[in-house]
Amino acid sequence: MALAAIKGDRTLAQLAGQFDVHPNQVTTWKAQLEGGAADVFGPGGGNASMEPAVEVKSLHAKIGALTLENDFLEKALTKAGLLSAKR
Repeated sequence: MALAAIKGDRTLAQLAGQFDVHPNQVTTWKAQLEGGAADVFGPGGGNASMEPAVEVKSLHAKIGALTLENDFLEKALTKAGLLSAKR
């Protein structure tokens, strides 16, 4: 709908009636698209060029450590009779 508003083929009232929203909402979405499109389509746009926020190696190490702990606890609880062999 915001793209249709930017094209300018129809008035805000026509778009609002077609999409069953208030004309102010059409204006707001149009402004958001115009403001955000430069971030996505501009130089270095999108998030592909950003470094990941989390280090994958550290996450894999943590997963491995938790897997070992779970295996150890499962064996210990099974030996103690507190965990049934059936899952």
